[in-house]
Amino acid sequence: MPATFRHFAINADDTVRARHFYEDVFGWRFDPWGPPDFYQIKNAGQGLLGALQGRRELAPGVRMASYEVSFGVENLKATIAAIEAGGGRIVMPPYRIEGVGELIYFEDTEGNLVGAMQYDPGVFD
Repeated sequence: MPATFRHFAINADDTVRARHFYEDVFGWRFDPWGPPDFYQIKNAGQGLLGALQGRRELAPGVRMASYEVSFGVENLKATIAAIEAGGGRIVMPPYRIEGVGELIYFEDTEGNLVGAMQYDPGVFD
């Protein structure tokens, strides 16, 4: 089942401090989008979406401690089935982000937290 690296997010305890750091170091541009303390990174790579966001828990006791990555998949239900059949665990069930797609987070067999997103048509056009 193919997957494409499509999204990364920087989780931060202080999004203002982190924003200034990445602007100064990499010249990235941040635009507010969605909930408070959430920014889209506009110039981190062609065909790649980036975000800076406040640190959060995906489920009780499951906290994002560092960067997170998400893979674009064609069929989220089939991906969920493959994750579970392969010994992984869904830690956040499908969540719809209007205008973007449907997202899950899972834990792989090594304890890594990873996202999988079935993007809406046209998101990368």
